[in-house]
Amino acid sequence: MIESHPSEVIVKQRLTLTVVAAVALVALAAWRTLPIRADSVDSAHPKVTIEQVNRWETELSNWGRWGKDDERGALNLITPQKEVQAARLVKDGVTVSLAHFADLEKAADNFNFGPTRHEMFHNPNTGKIGGAVDIISFGIHDGTNSHLDALCHYALPRDGKPLVFNGHPQDLDEAGCKANAIDRMGPGIFTRGILVDLPLLKGVPYLDPGTPIYASDLEAWEKYAHVKISSGDALFIRSGRWARRAKLGPWNAAREAAGLDASAMPWVHQRDVALLASDGVNDVQPSGIVGAGEAANRPVHTLAIAVLGVPLVDNAYLEDVAKEAASRKRWEFLTTVQFTRVPGGTATPFNALATF
Repeated sequence: MIESHPSEVIVKQRLTLTVVAAVALVALAAWRTLPIRADSVDSAHPKVTIEQVNRWETELSNWGRWGKDDERGALNLITPQKEVQAARLVKDGVTVSLAHFADLEKAADNFNFGPTRHEMFHNPNTGKIGGAVDIISFGIHDGTNSHLDALCHYALPRDGKPLVFNGHPQDLDEAGCKANAIDRMGPGIFTRGILVDLPLLKGVPYLDPGTPIYASDLEAWEKYAHVKISSGDALFIRSGRWARRAKLGPWNAAREAAGLDASAMPWVHQRDVALLASDGVNDVQPSGIVGAGEAANRPVHTLAIAVLGVPLVDNAYLEDVAKEAASRKRWEFLTTVQFTRVPGGTATPFNALATF
């Protein structure tokens, strides 16, 4: 048997340790990029049960906070002082849109509530195009249309009757909502917007569908961006939905989407967020909660709209604002939103701008 020289043994040991370390780093990197689905087992984030959601319907309630007749909910948190603070965020005079209009072509993620149409008006006498006048029709809650939900959009069943935020009867009919409709929520929004860019934080182009977003993710972003989410803010959570759609094509984003886990809602309540927006449907889908009804299927929608009185924005377009924010390393900006005040309306197109 030929014995190795001591120096050769040391070299071999170092080489072995180097290989093992390299393999471990590769494994760790691969693990960090694996999609975390809402139905996965995560000891750090125990599953939320339908019983817990039902308890939060009482524990997190803002009913009566702004008076028994209130129909604006958390928009009341946007005070004159908050608006002045937001105006001072404009430094560069650069504005981008936060809106995506409903696609005209049918795909896997749209036409949920009827087709989107754009046609020219025709003169009834001649049958020809009657000038530069057109007609546009679309489902306000279409899966590709950025929209802001009115506070009548979700309700809680109470004694056999659906009640919307603040205990008002939902009372839907052909004319829409009787209470908490979009025309009863004020002219619009002027406040500080904060972008939470989770793909940037995690070093990925987008989050995979089914990835839950926790309060700990929001706090990690605060540290990364050196910002504190506070009362009256409009919170925009980017999952990279539009980036993924551009690369891989449409999918049913209403049923498979990255989004907030229900466990984040006490945090949203504690921070007094005035508006919650996402480039998806806000809720992680599937929600991971076993049970019947919207409280199980869309717990974030249920708790935000019907309990906290926080309007939600679905399908916001956050790609342009993400680029502008990253280029400045500044993720806060002035947010302005104009409401299309349709009487009895369940939502408004999200006519929104971000200004740096």
